[in-house]
Amino acid sequence: LPWPVLFEPAITLAEQGFRVSARLHALLKAESALKRDATAARYFHDGNGAPWPAGHLLKNPELAAVLRHIAQQGSRALHEGPVAQAIVDALRASPGEPSPMTLQDLAGYRPVQRNPLCHAYTVPSMGALPAGAGPRATAPGGAPRAVRICGFPPPSSGAVAVGQILGILAHTPAHTLAPGEGPGGAPGTRGPAPGAEWLHLYTEAARMAFADRALYLADPDFVPAPSGGWAGLLNPGYLRARAATIGRQSMKTAQPGDPAAVRSSSRQGDAPALSHTQRFAPMPDQPEFGTSHISIVDRHGQALAMTTTIEAAFGARRMVTTDPSRPGGFLLNNELTDFSFTPADAQGRPVANRVQPGKRPRSSMSPTLVFDARSGEWLMSLGSPGGAQIIHFAAKTLYGMLHWGLTPQQAIDLPNFSSLNGPSLLEAGRFDRPTVEALRGRGAEVREIELTSGLQALQRTPRGIEGGADPRREGVVLGD
Repeated sequence: LPWPVLFEPAITLAEQGFRVSARLHALLKAESALKRDATAARYFHDGNGAPWPAGHLLKNPELAAVLRHIAQQGSRALHEGPVAQAIVDALRASPGEPSPMTLQDLAGYRPVQRNPLCHAYTVPSMGALPAGAGPRATAPGGAPRAVRICGFPPPSSGAVAVGQILGILAHTPAHTLAPGEGPGGAPGTRGPAPGAEWLHLYTEAARMAFADRALYLADPDFVPAPSGGWAGLLNPGYLRARAATIGRQSMKTAQPGDPAAVRSSSRQGDAPALSHTQRFAPMPDQPEFGTSHISIVDRHGQALAMTTTIEAAFGARRMVTTDPSRPGGFLLNNELTDFSFTPADAQGRPVANRVQPGKRPRSSMSPTLVFDARSGEWLMSLGSPGGAQIIHFAAKTLYGMLHWGLTPQQAIDLPNFSSLNGPSLLEAGRFDRPTVEALRGRGAEVREIELTSGLQALQRTPRGIEGGADPRREGVVLGD
């Protein structure tokens, strides 16, 4: 569509406004840094400095004007001229440490189009399904079904990590384990929940995936992929070797693997390349935030999985305006925090995801499309917000739909669980005590915390397109 047409709905929404939700009100109530930015404080609060109440109609005429400018002049309007100048002015006027960003930085920015990272995945046949489960993604007669899972490549870590978790689990007894009845499905209801044996296998696979993520994954324009390409981290032989290290007791913290060594051992005469474990240092753990996700499919079967972020709910807490007389503006992102705060380890080995000029930070975004491997037919679209936990929210939903035959909503409603290569994290109030104690009995440190996903998923079924939206956040399934 021509940009003036494409931008119309967003411009209309900015002009006519939207009602402040209970969630937005709660986030504003808990937020203090926005008040230190005059433009943001004026937009998000009333004359007494109180956050707008739920139900207040919030309009953004300044954003509408900026969008009109871009719709008419194209993307350069964001990198040059009054909008770019307003961005630089806002950053230089920041309370605290002013930013050194220049107009030349914005003018020189170029987006990069990358090819999706896809891998083959086989869903084995399985016996009993949980009560109320939908049609499992297996071939007729219960035979295994081959699918193709596609996601965004590095510098996003989502497709690699999700693929590794599923690929490692494929070489364990996980596929023989159906979920049992948990103390709660969606908040306030009961529903299927994974048992301790399955959770042990999952969290061990997750630890290994996150160990690899910390060492290898960064902007591919700055860091070479191990084993000659990112697909090496999804090599079935490598994942089989990783799965073989899972025992009855939790490893607590996994070490990164070496896919280059697996490749060399499978090709006689190859000399092992210098391992990333020698060249780079693992990135220390640090908090990650942010994101929104939408999944869409049109009447022609064209599907979209889109995850977008400004990092945390309000990004850098800096709001840009080209005209202070108009209320509103747009928030600047805080993506710098997706880089490693630590550039090197004690031995001087650099962290792959360290800050460098012109480099793009590593993200956890996991927009995912699934296709039938034989026909190429689209099957699923999904994704979620949630920082580093996005990877687990996506993996959980994929596994629930592919292996357990759950509908999108049932898979989303499953309790959340994860490990970032440390403690086993379980969604608070969603697992019974025997499950928690069984994991602790295997040596895992278990923490029950809030895991607020925001999953959105669509699936092609014999009945048509079925969707699910996460009850933990705002979200809705709509169709014509």
